[in-house]
Amino acid sequence: MKSSKTQKQENKKLMQIGQAAKEAGVSRQSLQYYLMVGLLEPVSVTPSGRRMFDGASVERIQLIHKLNRSGYPLRAIRELFIEREMLNKDAKK
Repeated sequence: MKSSKTQKQENKKLMQIGQAAKEAGVSRQSLQYYLMVGLLEPVSVTPSGRRMFDGASVERIQLIHKLNRSGYPLRAIRELFIEREMLNKDAKK
């Protein structure tokens, strides 16, 4: 098992869309679709327009893919993520 320090370093390592897709085990086209439908946002965008992702993004991509393979439609997954984000915002208040 990785130490929390090692895991934090991996999460900070930025990668382009192709590498993020490879690390998550999905196709580049799937990742681009997840971006298009609002399931995922890049951590940052370079001045030249390249979308960059980190380890936490890869984990989210893997979760999206697993839920979708289990029968959840992408629309339902998106709604779950939106609801979760709203609950997190309310908890921080």
